[in-house]
Amino acid sequence: MMHKGLFSGFCLMMGVAVMAQNEIKLWNGDMPGTGAEKSEELAPDKGDDVIRLTNVSEPTLQLFMAKSEDSVPFVIICPGGGYSILSMNSEGTEIAEWLNSIGVSAAVLKYRVPGNRTGALADAKQAVKMAREHASDWKIDPRKIGMLGFSAGGHLTAACSNSETRPDFSVLVYPAYLFKKGGIELVDEVRVDAETPPAFVVQAKDDKKYYRSTLAYTKALDAAGVEVESHLFARGGHGFGMRDRGHPVHTVWPVLCEAWMRDTGILEQ
Repeated sequence: MMHKGLFSGFCLMMGVAVMAQNEIKLWNGDMPGTGAEKSEELAPDKGDDVIRLTNVSEPTLQLFMAKSEDSVPFVIICPGGGYSILSMNSEGTEIAEWLNSIGVSAAVLKYRVPGNRTGALADAKQAVKMAREHASDWKIDPRKIGMLGFSAGGHLTAACSNSETRPDFSVLVYPAYLFKKGGIELVDEVRVDAETPPAFVVQAKDDKKYYRSTLAYTKALDAAGVEVESHLFARGGHGFGMRDRGHPVHTVWPVLCEAWMRDTGILEQ
């Protein structure tokens, strides 16, 4: 049974997610930490054509490789979902298809949920490590391996970008959980320094619960002398991915992000 909006090769059997042909395991018997207590499954359908996956115990990368004879940039996509579920299409495969269209290879990271931030961070770092190890056979540029995260995936992207295993650049779209309550100071667990990779950050001001994440991360990057391009739109809400819900940010942010990637040399001018 195929679910509407599922990416090529990802299928469901009896409501359970099954590995696709272009999906590779992150760990081979040496996974640190724990997985979910229940079997992997889809969360209830909310009628919005968003595929929500939960109870992930076997982290994977789903590869979407751009057609090119040359080595190209590579982006690891971290779907959002409050560290409870993963929005696999609206914040995953649809983003991979866009990246492919501008000449960037991509992979959707299926990281451990629910309630497993430690496991999720280990998965993200392993994804970066794996991409560097496979740069030659995947035809990707080992100096241009980035991460792109939404909401909780934005927090995960920031956490990985400030760990011992860092991507070369990052994109945070309506990131969550990055500011201390009542202000715009960065949370203690994310420690920005001069080695933090350049970032593109975008959010809407009416994303009232989380918009200060963009302010806090941008402020910390600027203080550390790290290159950052930050956009705070007036309206747009949260959780839109690339889907047009009637506000400019929904369709403009990918255009701005591509322009940033070309301006910074990640993509050719």
